[in-house]
Amino acid sequence: MNKTLQEPVTTAPAANDGPVVRSAAARRALAVLRIMFGFYFLWAFLDKTFGLGFATPAERAWISGGNPTKGFLSGVEGPFAGFYNAIAGNAFVNILFMVGLLGIGLALTLGIGMRIAAVTGALLYVLMWTAALPMTTNPIIDDHLTGAMTLIVLALTAAGTTWGLGTWWAKQPVVQSNRWLI
Repeated sequence: MNKTLQEPVTTAPAANDGPVVRSAAARRALAVLRIMFGFYFLWAFLDKTFGLGFATPAERAWISGGNPTKGFLSGVEGPFAGFYNAIAGNAFVNILFMVGLLGIGLALTLGIGMRIAAVTGALLYVLMWTAALPMTTNPIIDDHLTGAMTLIVLALTAAGTTWGLGTWWAKQPVVQSNRWLI
């Protein structure tokens, strides 16, 4: 058989087949990007929960009776305004939003559960993009869609295995039985 002809790779490598990104520098850069995005979500959770005075003043903190979704969603004016205005301030939406921020932030920061963090984080970003329509600086693309795509790339490149707990996480029995938890 001719050694120059090889079968094309048609499936993604398993978690233990070696690094998806072979360059150590690129893996480290993806790890830094992952941690930065993780902190972005964690900070949003912490600021909205405790009113640290950056985006959320102390008197509007969740623990002080504030409403983490009401301010933003009640101010939506685009084509989905009716939907977002209707769910603004709903207790279930608040809990789902805050648990999402915390879960996505922890998963990215720790490098575990990257697939579910990428899917839920990308969904959150896309929902925020629809809430921001119509765009004012670009008719289609903004930082929400860029963030969504970044989370997908981080999951697809196994960014949780460098400077994270991704390798250890993938070996856990529950994760071995439920590969979507990687």
